[in-house]
Amino acid sequence: MDGGNHSEGSEFLLLGISDSPEQQRILFWKFLSMYLVTVVGNVLIILAISSDSHLHTPMYFFLASLSFTDLFFVTNTIPKMLVNLQSQNKAISYAGCLMQLYFLVSLVTLDNLILAVMAYDRYVAICRPLHYVTAMSPGLCILLLCLCWVFSILYGLIHTLLMTRVTFCMYVLLRLACSDIHVNHTVLIATGSFIFLVPLGFVITSYIRIVRAILQIPSATGKYRAFSTCASHLAVVSLFYGTLGMLYLQPLQTYSMKDSVATVMYAVVTPMMNPFIYSLRNKDMHQALGRLLRRPFQRLK
Repeated sequence: MDGGNHSEGSEFLLLGISDSPEQQRILFWKFLSMYLVTVVGNVLIILAISSDSHLHTPMYFFLASLSFTDLFFVTNTIPKMLVNLQSQNKAISYAGCLMQLYFLVSLVTLDNLILAVMAYDRYVAICRPLHYVTAMSPGLCILLLCLCWVFSILYGLIHTLLMTRVTFCMYVLLRLACSDIHVNHTVLIATGSFIFLVPLGFVITSYIRIVRAILQIPSATGKYRAFSTCASHLAVVSLFYGTLGMLYLQPLQTYSMKDSVATVMYAVVTPMMNPFIYSLRNKDMHQALGRLLRRPFQRLK
């Protein structure tokens, strides 16, 4: 049956991670805890950056944008997952499935592009420090972020419209579709290679130049300080592309339910870990978060 023949109220049964009621209860509390930690962590990052004038720099502007994206990314997927774990009816309407797919693809793409822009920011800061203020002007930062949003929206829209041609609206279910998926698969590979591999190549190139610049710094202290400004971003990039690669860099025919572990890692763990990675290795974030958390208690005095 072709996806375009479904009415808006039609439903698709969702594949659960486990069919055991006892395991589903455990998973519910695990995912709920992870969701709350992710929301609180990313909200604190956004509030700390917006309320502290010391953090009104390009690096933290893009970090706040990344946290904002991660916040909506988990909100797009986890609440529905929690409802499914508690409900006997694990179904989603056709329109709801397409909407969830659209936001999923768009937000993943946005994460990817923001990480590439952050790599450029670190490249300019370390390799061209004297030009940093002019090279990363507020106007340029806003323009780069707007371009990230535009490309993400268009990329999500393309794949969502293409998915109306087939029965299922998830990449991992394309191989189960009853209709012809050749066009979908071709466009997915072509656009995916461009929208993900180009930014990844840009990140790798930036860090090759960054490492070369750091190695030319004469003092060990200077090298450590320069590298510490990139360590958090490099960790997030590794986590992002590592889990993304485990999930998508394989043929459709080889996908199995074991890959749901990578899906969970990508959809839940990565957005949850990002605030911790950035806050644990950054003194400015430590201080900003400390001031933010102390503020309510100071008002009570």
